Amino acid sequence: EVQVVESGGAWVQSGGSLRLSCVVSGLSYNLYAIGWFRQAPGKEREAVSCISSDDGSTYYSASVLGRFYISSDKVKNTAFLQMNNLEPEDTAVYYCAVAPGTTWGLGQEFEYEGWGQGTQVTVSS
Repeated sequence: EVQVVESGGAWVQSGGSLRLSCVVSGLSYNLYAIGWFRQAPGKEREAVSCISSDDGSTYYSASVLGRFYISSDKVKNTAFLQMNNLEPEDTAVYYCAVAPGTTWGLGQEFEYEGWGQGTQVTVSS
């Protein structure tokens, strides 16, 4: 059973940076994508970024492109989300999850499993 633990969320002022971590355990497949999602108060959860274990391909939503960067450490089974130039609109609970195989771009939420408890990111203006 895939499990993930997210960390790194915090309160930060607008324009600041944060680095989120996602530690994955219980992987039983060699090909997968790790995705980051977020859910703001009163809104649906949305995909933010994902990275493929195959060739390291990365994908981003339009709202974070150029500000957020996803990376991974396969040895440590950890994915990171570097978030720069944060805006109040980035305030949300950030989740990571794993999609077996490959995804078409960011993929669909139903393709992912092992959802963690999330980590809160709060950006003040």
